[in-house]
Amino acid sequence: MKQLELVFLWHMHQPDYRDHGAAGEFMLPWVFLHAMKDYVDMAAHLERHPQIRCVVNFVPVLLDQIEDYAQQFASGRFRDPLLRMLATPDMERISEADRRLLLTTCFRSNHTTMLAPFPHYQRLHELYLLLTRDNETAYDYLSGAYFSDLVTWYHLAWTGETERRRNPLLAALMSRGEGYEAKDRQQLLASIGELIGGLIPRWRALAARGQVELSSTPQTHPLSPLLLDFHAARESLPDAPLPFSAAYPGGRSRVIAQIDAARSSHAGRFGAPPLGMWPAEGAVSEDFVKHLAAAGCRWIASGEGVLRNSLAAAGMSDPRAAYHPWQMEKAPGVTLFFRDERLSDLIGFDYAKWHGRDAARHLVLQLEAILDAAGENETPVVSIILDGENAWEHYPYNGYYFFDDLYGLLAEHPRIRTTTYAEILGRPTPPLASALPHLTAGSWVYGTLSTWIGDDAKNRGWDLLCEAKQICDRVLASGRLDAAQVAAVETQLAICESSDWFWWFGDYNPSAAVANFDNLYRRNLARLYRLLQLEPPCQLDTPICAGSSTASGGSMRRVTVSQS
Repeated sequence: MKQLELVFLWHMHQPDYRDHGAAGEFMLPWVFLHAMKDYVDMAAHLERHPQIRCVVNFVPVLLDQIEDYAQQFASGRFRDPLLRMLATPDMERISEADRRLLLTTCFRSNHTTMLAPFPHYQRLHELYLLLTRDNETAYDYLSGAYFSDLVTWYHLAWTGETERRRNPLLAALMSRGEGYEAKDRQQLLASIGELIGGLIPRWRALAARGQVELSSTPQTHPLSPLLLDFHAARESLPDAPLPFSAAYPGGRSRVIAQIDAARSSHAGRFGAPPLGMWPAEGAVSEDFVKHLAAAGCRWIASGEGVLRNSLAAAGMSDPRAAYHPWQMEKAPGVTLFFRDERLSDLIGFDYAKWHGRDAARHLVLQLEAILDAAGENETPVVSIILDGENAWEHYPYNGYYFFDDLYGLLAEHPRIRTTTYAEILGRPTPPLASALPHLTAGSWVYGTLSTWIGDDAKNRGWDLLCEAKQICDRVLASGRLDAAQVAAVETQLAICESSDWFWWFGDYNPSAAVANFDNLYRRNLARLYRLLQLEPPCQLDTPICAGSSTASGGSMRRVTVSQS
């Protein structure tokens, strides 16, 4: 009987939201919010369905921040403003700045699934809109009791569905609906702390029993093909505008350092380096893949658009090309897998609007159709790859019923087997990989690199980074910094190299979110200069994006990555 092998790769990533120049204060709360909602739920779904296997990719900079939060809970000293507010004993005495923080933060979510279902929370929002309709200062009428209920409800709304079903404290607080006191907030805070503190050990246990393969990404999620060569952008878009800087200075050594740091930190947390890597944004180039192979990576994955462009450049065409592994002729030691864009995007964008069981059955039917169309001796390997955190707030109940139905159907299916890349490659006779004569540089967004380079704001961001890196190289070469100072500089430089800053630059994103990331990127560059014992250039005081400001607001990263 023919069989299809299905690999889910759930990619878990957030950039570094800490302002390291302000004692590590968290500027945005998305790490701990997604941790207690999505990273917990995704683990719980697998724990309920032990027959399901998958790959889970944790970016090291995310794990660094999860561990940071765990330490905050252990010490009781919070560097995240929202958690400080939840821990505040007397909400009547909070400052004007804190009141404004809560009002601008505690309604940021998908209102359809995370606010409207809760009448008491909805009423808090309606009251806020009523008071601020004509005069923003009218919120002075709001009492400490209002802010106590608001900060409590925001954290309740961001709890995972599996925890709501398991933890009687959450059920009791949500049932009461209002009148939350300091002891209620303290109990909720302690519950969140337990979840955050147990999160990495929970995933480590799933990996130890063989249900999950844990993979990684270079340390801070850099766009490595562009660090190596800006002209990689023109392999898929020949007319792409490039930054004024000819290249990122020392990009090759930085990519190697990012890879090595990720493999080392992964080994420290999970006992061994990762067998494979999901490159940041699925962005690859021939040069980058060679570096991954040299570092010992056995597999990488990318977007189907990259494969289509690569085959077209080689005069090849194969509508089922994504359903088997590939190897580059110039890097034979690493196996390449490519995501099924259509199926991945159904989960990321469409199934949230469906009934959970209908969506699960539809996906299984699509997989059966792929298998039925396979040749007699073909065993399709289908890769479904998407963010493991951002889609679920668009689903009712954070996707609980979708996953319960999908994993249940797959566990019982006689012809579909969930597996991991490590398991596939570890067989005595692994699937035969086709030869890929050429790899066209690109990502999982359109198969190009245009989301991170090519317009004025993105290119301006790169030029600012290149200028800082040139100065950084000169200072480090001078020898005037000691070893600890050099290490701090290199850590800060890696943060500045994250792909996320460049992704957010663009008028296709919410203006308030763009302003937040614009501001945080420039603050990170400014801190790099200060660590070099230099005054930051005044150009870092000016927003990169036209119309950008330091206003707070916005939402998280994309739901998943495709036609966004």
